[in-house]
Amino acid sequence: MSGVSLALGGANVIMQLSRLPVGRGVVESTVESGSLHAHPIKRTRTTLGYIMIALFGTDAERAEIRREVNRQHRSVRSDAESPVEYDAFDPELQLWVAACMYRGLEDAVTFLHKGVPATTLDALYQRSARFATTLQVPESMWPVDRSAFDDYWRASLAHVSFDETTREYLLGIASLDFLPFPLRWTLGPLHKMITTGFLPATFRESLGLEWNSRRQRLFDAVRVGAALANRVLPRPLREFPWNVVLWDTRRRIRAGRSVV
Repeated sequence: MSGVSLALGGANVIMQLSRLPVGRGVVESTVESGSLHAHPIKRTRTTLGYIMIALFGTDAERAEIRREVNRQHRSVRSDAESPVEYDAFDPELQLWVAACMYRGLEDAVTFLHKGVPATTLDALYQRSARFATTLQVPESMWPVDRSAFDDYWRASLAHVSFDETTREYLLGIASLDFLPFPLRWTLGPLHKMITTGFLPATFRESLGLEWNSRRQRLFDAVRVGAALANRVLPRPLREFPWNVVLWDTRRRIRAGRSVV
């Protein structure tokens, strides 16, 4: 788990929310403590903590984070005024979110480490089922292997859709509009370029994000630099902030404090 992999974070969140029921559920959520705009640091810590506990946590730790997430999800469901029907406990929607998490993890591994053996990628895929099964998705719903996952992924792309509300929200994530103005102004353009570059064409085009050969060359240069930095950093720095997030999340669980 490399800190450099967080460069894919914006693109991965957009992918997760690219199914209209998921995107609407997040935009309309009344769970103020989980709002990215209200609590960007807390929301990021929660997401990273979930990923680390899902991948590396004990059964007891995974059960605890499942209880915490379920508590937040109980109120995330559409009502009579919602233009789209959604329910955060829907296993089909949870499977899609988990699939995006896995896709982002695989993309990070293959972009940072050249020539990863197929056996390693197979093991990574099987472990990534925990992204889904730590919530309400039964193990039987997780595609049996990477080939079956590719079939699921291609079929699922037909369900990628946005309305004006979710499109505006996701473009705001790409531009970091949830950060204070000085950070948004200085980091936003670079983050939008990197996020757009990591988005598969289906998502990029559906959002109307422009891309051209000049941007592709700049993006490729950033990727090369990031991969180089990942190779030369000492391990504790290379794994930051994932290592700190895992330690902090486990500390919170042991102390009986909220992790979501």
